[in-house]
Amino acid sequence: MSLQRQARVVAGVALMCLGSASLPALAADASAVTVRANMARILRISAPAATVIVGNPGIADVTIQDPQTLVLTGKSFGQTNLIVLDGMGNPIADTLVEVTIAQSDTVTVYLGSQRTSMSCTPRCNPTIMMGDDPAYTTNQLASSNLVRSATQ
Repeated sequence: MSLQRQARVVAGVALMCLGSASLPALAADASAVTVRANMARILRISAPAATVIVGNPGIADVTIQDPQTLVLTGKSFGQTNLIVLDGMGNPIADTLVEVTIAQSDTVTVYLGSQRTSMSCTPRCNPTIMMGDDPAYTTNQLASSNLVRSATQ
């Protein structure tokens, strides 16, 4: 990368950091933006984004809500990266995204080798987590679809 291009990236990151004091700032360094699995997080940037790229879309997804607002959704635990480009294809940011699992309110139940997950906030209800028994996951998805179709 040329020295001029590096200077533009650093300047863009500095502008984003100034414009988003209370929200996570996308940075070109090793600091990570964290989001919980199955949750979304708003990222505000001060430079307009035209393109967003996620290294592994199985871990996280990002959409452009408007040119200066991104919505980051955690899909599965792990790490990936997020690259934001402006309208000219120049990088605005390149940052690490870390998707975590809410350990404090999740209970994992084992029946032999079959694993199921429950979200207990404060009552325990079935939830789907990566690594759960496939039959359990299928049943939970089918139940969710029945409830959704009954309310439409």
